[in-house]
This record gives sequence, C-alpha cells and structure tokens, in this order.
Amino acid sequence: MAKRIKVDKDVAKDRVDKIFPLLKKEYPDAKCALDHSNALELLIATILSAQCTDVRVNIVTKDLFIKYRSASDFANADIEQLQEDIRSTGFFRNKSKNIIVCCKSIVEKFDGKVPDNMDDLLSLTGVGRKSANVLLGNEFNTPGIVCDTHMIRLSRRLGLSENKDPVKLEFDLMEVVPRKRGGGWTLFSHLIVWHGRNICKARKPDCPNCVIADHCPSANDPNLW
Repeated sequence: MAKRIKVDKDVAKDRVDKIFPLLKKEYPDAKCALDHSNALELLIATILSAQCTDVRVNIVTKDLFIKYRSASDFANADIEQLQEDIRSTGFFRNKSKNIIVCCKSIVEKFDGKVPDNMDDLLSLTGVGRKSANVLLGNEFNTPGIVCDTHMIRLSRRLGLSENKDPVKLEFDLMEVVPRKRGGGWTLFSHLIVWHGRNICKARKPDCPNCVIADHCPSANDPNLW
C-alpha cells in the first residue's frame, strides 16, 4: 500500500502557486475534452462519459447531437432507439433513462434550458457535483473544481489533499487553489486532467519528463504512487 503524504494547507497553497504556471505553459490548449457547442450538449456528454472515454463519447455525440437538438427532443425520445444510439458508451440502458428523465425536468422546470447554478443542476437526474462543475466552469463562467479520477490521483501525489472522496476533495482544493487568479478552479481542473493523461498516469507516472516533478513530493518515489 502506498504511503500517505501528510498534507499541510499552507504548503499545498505554495505548491499550487508553483505548479500552476508550469502546467499552463506545458498545456496552453488545455480545455474540456468533451466536444460540445452548448450547455445541453455538454450535459448529455457528461452523462455519457460515466465509465467511458471522452474519445468514445465524442464519436457517439457527433451524430447524436444532429439527431437530438433540444431538451425536448431528448425528453420525447424513444428509449429503445436512444439506447441503440448510445450503446457503445456502455451502461446504455441506465444512461438513456437518465437522459430522458433529466431532459424532461429541464423542459418542465427550466423552460427547456439547462440551469446555470449548482443547486438546480444537482436536482437533475444523472448530474452530480463533478458534472455540475464541468457545466458551470465551461458554459456559465462560474469557477468549479472537477474531481475526476485524475484529480483524485494527482491531488494525493502532489500532497494537496488526503481525501479520495470527490466531494471532500473538492472542498479541500477550494482552500488551496485560487478561485479565479491565473485561470482559477476550472483551468486548474483541465490542466490536471491533461497532465494525468499524458504524464502522471495511474500505473507508472513519467517523472523524468514531468514539468512539475521538482515540486512533487511523490516524484521518483514508487512508494507514494
């Protein structure tokens, strides 16, 4: 079992200040990996992304968003047909049900528009804090920290939090990552995802080629991976 890094919030804040600009320079094009042109498309894409790669989701939504253009279209979709349309994303029965119920709520409660605040987003079927923060940060200009598997893994390796629980981790990171300065919570989330996919991978991080290795307490120490 990997050793734990004792987390000090002041040290964590200082570490974030140092790694943030390095990651921005390394990944100048970091952005949401889910293709979308509006809030509804991003919402559907986040539901489909559960236990599925963003690459696969983008392949599916390329045609899906031509066929279904509004919340009403999804709300009134034939569930068996929708299942076939999204089958390759996995868990298609549950996802299709969630999409239809979610979009019915959007039509009935929000006049067909995806809500722009955390509480209303969380009232939608299939939407948790991670998905809500994706929407808030990328569509509504409201900073949000997205705690996916990459954020959970890298936050522990970097000594930013000891929590694996996404909600607890989110609130920990709110205290050490600047909300708006330098791109804020949303950009930090994108950068961590990109770094996790390219360098700081789950099985074996590429520490020799890591731009933030000098500021990472886990660098080159397999016992902390």
